Amino acid sequence: MQESLVVRRETHIPAPPAAVFALLTDPEKILRWMGTEAEVEPQPGGLYLVNVTGARCARGSFREVVPVHRLAYSFGWDGSEVVPPGSSLIEVDLIEQPDGTLLRLTHTGLPNAEQCAGHAEGWAHYLGRLAEVAAGREPGPDPWHGRD
Repeated sequence: MQESLVVRRETHIPAPPAAVFALLTDPEKILRWMGTEAEVEPQPGGLYLVNVTGARCARGSFREVVPVHRLAYSFGWDGSEVVPPGSSLIEVDLIEQPDGTLLRLTHTGLPNAEQCAGHAEGWAHYLGRLAEVAAGREPGPDPWHGRD
């Protein structure tokens, strides 16, 4: 695997790992920071399905679920030949810190630098919204709504 084709993001979230884990695995909580529809079954082999913008559905399946510490799931876009459903892997580690949680995200399996750049931008956008919600603030309407 080429190191250049890995998206890495670290974000400090001002909430304990259990609260952050819930924001990543509870469909109603996911919709507070990302998406218009969510259906997730956070268990190995369970479905990961989020209509991220109202126009693009991300689909995959959970590979690893360690409550309040780690998630790993396959990921891709319905209807995409470039990043089809389940073709990449997202790993999220939640590391407890005195003032909250360090969220460490690694996204591998993307096919090229252009896709890595686009997904890096997407993760920066949505992890920022996640941090707002975790801090008890309302992130407001998603400016990416309707984007495909």
